[in-house]
Amino acid sequence: MTSPQHYETLFHRHAANPILTAADWPYPAHTVFNAGATRLRDGTTLLLCRVEDRRGHSHLCAARSSDGITGWTIDREPTLSADPDRYPEELWGIEDPRITFVEELGRYVVAYTAFSRGGPGVALALTEDFRHFERLGLVMQPDDKDAALLPRRINGSFALLHRPLTDSGAHVWISFSPDLRNWGGHKLVLPARRGAWWDANRVGLSPPLIETSRGWLMLYHGVRRTAAGCLYRLGVALLDLHTAEHCLLRGDSWIFGPEAPYERQGDVGYVTFPCGYTLGADGDAINLYYGAADTSVAMATGSISQLLRWLDQHGTA
Repeated sequence: MTSPQHYETLFHRHAANPILTAADWPYPAHTVFNAGATRLRDGTTLLLCRVEDRRGHSHLCAARSSDGITGWTIDREPTLSADPDRYPEELWGIEDPRITFVEELGRYVVAYTAFSRGGPGVALALTEDFRHFERLGLVMQPDDKDAALLPRRINGSFALLHRPLTDSGAHVWISFSPDLRNWGGHKLVLPARRGAWWDANRVGLSPPLIETSRGWLMLYHGVRRTAAGCLYRLGVALLDLHTAEHCLLRGDSWIFGPEAPYERQGDVGYVTFPCGYTLGADGDAINLYYGAADTSVAMATGSISQLLRWLDQHGTA
């Protein structure tokens, strides 16, 4: 008899989970989840949370903490609300932000999903302080979502990872731009697998890519349809630093999935959906922030070097 495969624990749930819920909010909210994350210049962790109101429409609201776990200070009103009068693509709300600080611009770029009658599309907004925003509007037409900008240009162009729905399925693509407004050069990066795989139904970028000396570390979500519904779990891949559309390694199995009660029960059960992370001072420790069951924000800790070692052992080109 073959012995069971050993699975290494790569992410550890924080004992305080869930760290943010609608009960923490200073104004009425139905659920709080899928938060983009960044560490500000003063060391404060900022989470830009997706907040769903009681209509079912979402907006974005910032929460700040000195340690990234407790003592959150939450904006007293929405930080970034839908503006359908000027941006009709936001008619039914804005969702699932990913935050990238771009040194060249001296600003944070927030990629988010704008939702309207045409479906979900990718929009960008720039900010210095998460108080004032410059919207660039829709940059990827529906049906497209799960987008994040790379922190620097690749071969002279800005690069955006995103997940369009095409005739061939729901896969991760990369597109390039000289100015953040005009996009082209679309290339397939990571396809959903076929058959019985854990990520056979669709895949999408989770948080923004993490630059390492070996390549861009990519955490992505994979969705598998089962008789009881969809399962959202996390996988890992490594992309080439200079040609980011080239996948060097892809893990065969998922590395993090819904196990805790707050991940299995909620508005959409059996979902772990990261949109943001922060790195420790050593550049190795990672705090991963994820939506749990589309209901709350939770956090897990891990190590970049451990993820790379695991890929070497359990990844294929």
